[in-house]
Amino acid sequence: MSEIMARAKYAVVERADYSDIICEQCGSGERPGELLLCDKCDKGFHMRCLRPIVVRIPIGSWLCPKCSGHRRKRIIDFFKIQKSGDGKKKCKLNQDTRKRRRRPLVLLKKRRRLLPFIPSEDPNQRLKQMGTLASALTAMQMEFSDDLTYSSDMAPRSANQAKFENGGMQVLSREDMETLELCRSMSRRGECPPFIVVFDSCEGYTVEADAQIKDMTFIAEYTGDVDYIKNRENDDCDSMMTLLLATNPSESLVICPDKCGNIARFINGINNHTPEGKKKQNCKCVRYSVNGECRVLLVATRDIAKGERLYYDYNGYEHEYPTHHFV
Repeated sequence: MSEIMARAKYAVVERADYSDIICEQCGSGERPGELLLCDKCDKGFHMRCLRPIVVRIPIGSWLCPKCSGHRRKRIIDFFKIQKSGDGKKKCKLNQDTRKRRRRPLVLLKKRRRLLPFIPSEDPNQRLKQMGTLASALTAMQMEFSDDLTYSSDMAPRSANQAKFENGGMQVLSREDMETLELCRSMSRRGECPPFIVVFDSCEGYTVEADAQIKDMTFIAEYTGDVDYIKNRENDDCDSMMTLLLATNPSESLVICPDKCGNIARFINGINNHTPEGKKKQNCKCVRYSVNGECRVLLVATRDIAKGERLYYDYNGYEHEYPTHHFV
């Protein structure tokens, strides 16, 4: 019966007077301009009292957390999570990865191999983490994508070749490629990296660690639409990432996460003109050649404590991005 009721259509009887509406979270009726009314139960909620915070008035109908229902199914559908069919295979893969990493300490320090992220054990916590990302992407009117995307009106995939890079590009090693594929397969199963997206009144959306992250841990790949830099000279997107710096400037590429992307879109940059800003950096963007194609990976540069926000230097390559105004 509960499943039938959850799928049933609903209708709310319009009130003659909404002046007595209060927020179900804080109990206050102040700031009526920030009160959202659920289209199913007709109860009110302040946009900033909801978790995650709603920063823009939703377009179309809106349901409160209680009435939205089937949260797990919605998260699974949003991220296109695949069901895990072989737990033993997964366990064996993790064990094999650990075996390969049992190397002398000196060699580890010299080679600096990537480490896979460790998902939260609690499935409900992982749902909460993915829910914060889904809310942020929805608020920005973006779709989730963990891959680079190519459109007919932008750069074709054939343009993304590491051999076009001016001066060459670092090649991702076999072991690091296995780590990357392990992390991607975990994400496809819904075993996401332990991060949450929060909204800050000064910084906007930003990312916090929801568990301790070790130095050299893979955080995310920077994804979005791939386009030529020449097509984006007058673009107002503030999150474009260099993908390819070609010998011929007209062949240089950028990643544009304005229509689709992942959690990397919400990791903020440092003010690299102040000592305080530089101290905040705890991850970096690295461009690699992966099977002949350019990819951008975000990697932890030191241990990151739970609750610490993630920052990296936007000027990793060209030193042209203005960061004087950054917090």
